[in-house]
Amino acid sequence: MRPNEERASPTTDLRGRTSRTELSVPGELIVASNRQPYRHEYVSAPPAGRRPSDEAVSDSDGTATDGGFVDVGRNRDTQPARSEITVECPTGGLTAGLDPVLSRSGGTWIAWGDGEADRAVADEDGCVRVPPGDESYTLRRVWLSDAAVDGYYYGYSNRVLWPTCHELLEYVDHRPDDWTWYRRVNREFADAVVDHASEDAVVWLQDYHLGLAPRLIRESVPESVTIAQFWHIPWPRPSVFGSSPLETTLLEGLLGNDFLGFHIEEYCDAFLATVDSHLPDASVEYASGTVRYDGTETRVGATPMGVDAETYDRQSRALDGSRWESIRSRYGIPDDVTVGLGVDRLDYSKGIPARLDAIERLFERYPSRREAFTFVQKATPSRTDIPAYAVHGERVREAVGRINDRFGTETWQPIVYTEDVISREDLCALYRYADLLVVSSLLDGMNLVAQEYVASSVDGEGTLVLSDRAGVASSFDDAAYTVDPTNVDALADAIDEALSASPLERHRRMTRLREHTFARDLEWWMTRQFEVISRLHDHEHPDSETAVTDGRNHLSDDANEPATDADSSNSPSC
Repeated sequence: MRPNEERASPTTDLRGRTSRTELSVPGELIVASNRQPYRHEYVSAPPAGRRPSDEAVSDSDGTATDGGFVDVGRNRDTQPARSEITVECPTGGLTAGLDPVLSRSGGTWIAWGDGEADRAVADEDGCVRVPPGDESYTLRRVWLSDAAVDGYYYGYSNRVLWPTCHELLEYVDHRPDDWTWYRRVNREFADAVVDHASEDAVVWLQDYHLGLAPRLIRESVPESVTIAQFWHIPWPRPSVFGSSPLETTLLEGLLGNDFLGFHIEEYCDAFLATVDSHLPDASVEYASGTVRYDGTETRVGATPMGVDAETYDRQSRALDGSRWESIRSRYGIPDDVTVGLGVDRLDYSKGIPARLDAIERLFERYPSRREAFTFVQKATPSRTDIPAYAVHGERVREAVGRINDRFGTETWQPIVYTEDVISREDLCALYRYADLLVVSSLLDGMNLVAQEYVASSVDGEGTLVLSDRAGVASSFDDAAYTVDPTNVDALADAIDEALSASPLERHRRMTRLREHTFARDLEWWMTRQFEVISRLHDHEHPDSETAVTDGRNHLSDDANEPATDADSSNSPSC
C-alpha cells in the first residue's frame, strides 16, 4: 500500500545529473516518418477517431503513452463553413524530441498528412512551415488515399511486417495487394525526400513503415547524401524471416542505408544473419557490423532508446496526493490494497492474456493477496480494423471478466480494466503510486513504458516485473524482476516476490533502474545516433566501440554519469 501524502524522495539526486550538449547535426537534416510532428484540424469537424499516426513512433517498440497530441493554437482558413483550424502537436516521445532538433537545424520533416485541415494550410507542394509561431523548419506532407492507408499501413506494415518481426507468424495475414501499396507509398516518401535533398543532406528515416525507401532514395541522390534509419521493432531470426511472406526486396531496400540502427545487439546479429542467408551477393562482416551490397556499404549498430526521463520525473514530483485519491475513487480502488499496473496498447505482442492468467494464478497460489492487491490494466485499443486485433481485445476483456467474477467481492475487484483516455498527469500518478509495473511482452523492440515508470517513480518505492524478451531487459539487468512472459507460474511468483520485497530491497533496485534510465535517456540516444551519422557523413569509418553503444551495457555504480567511449561494447560488432 502506498501512502497518500507527499513523501521525501530518496532519489532526488538522480535528476538531470548527466551533462548535456546541444545535438550536432551534420549537413541539412531531413527526417522521414509515418507520423507527423504537427497536425491541423478543423475545430468544427466531427471527431475522426483514432488514426494510425496517433500511435507513437516508440510504440512500435512498446510505449502506449506518447501518441497524444495537444492543441497549440488556431488560425483561419478561407472556408466559411469550417473556418477555424486548430494546430496539434505531440506530447512526448521521439516525435517531440526531434521537433527542437529540426527547429535548430532548419531542416525538413516528411510525414503522412492525416489531419482534416492539413491540405488547407499546406502549399501546392504539400509543405507548411512549423512550429506554429516559430516556423523554423518545413513539414512536407505525403497525401495517402484510404486505399493506400489500408494497404500500406493496416496491410503490409501491420499484417505482415509487425507480426513477422515479433516472431508471431500465426498473426501474419498476407494480402497480395498490400505489398503493392507498401512499395507505392515507400516510393512516395522517397520521391519527397529526393525533392528536398541537397548534396549535403542527411536523411534519417524512422521505423518499419519505410523499409524500401532507403534504396529508392540512394538511387536518386548524390553519393554525398548520407542515409540512415532506425528500426524501432525487433528483427526476426533468419528462419522466421524465411518462413514469412517477407520479400528479399525489403533487405535490399534497407541496405540502401549508410547506417541502420537497432535497439540491441541481438537484433543486429539477426539482421546480419538474415542478409547472409537470403542475399547471396551480399558480403557480411560480422566483426565490424558491415554489409556490402550492390555498390553500397551499410553499417549496422545498436543503441538502446530511452525516454525523456527528466520530464516524467518533474511531472511526477509536481503531483500531490489528491490526484491519486481521485484516480482511486474513479476506478473503485480501495485505499488499503497494494496496486499493480500494466500500461499497453491492445496488441497481441504485449502478452496481456498470459499476464492476466498470472494474476489469476497469483490469487490461486497466494490467497492472502485476495482483497489486498488490485491490478490496474490500462489498455489502448489499436489497429482495430485488423481482425487479429479485434479478436485479441475481446480475449483480454473476457479474461478480465472471468477473473473478476471468480475472485471479486462487493467491495473489491482484483482487476481494474480501463480503455479510457488518460491524461499525462493521471498517467504519471499511476506510475508514481503503483507498487509495481508488469511488462510481459512476448517480444518488444525496447519497451519504453518500463522506463517511463522508472522515471516517474520519484519515491524509489516501485518495483518492475519485466519480460526477458523486452529489449530493455538487456540494459536493466537484475535490477528488475525478470521472467519468461510465457511461464504463467513463474510470472505469478515474480509478482509475489516483488510485492513481498523489503523497502530496502525495493529502494536498492529502483535506484539502480533510475540511474540507468537517466543516464541513457532520449537525448543520449539521439546524440549517439547523430555521432554515428556525423562520422559517416564526414566519410569517416568509426569502429563501433566509439560510435555505437549496444544493448549489452548493464547497470553499474557510475551509470548515472555521462556516457563515454568506455561505456560502449567491447565487441566490435553492433
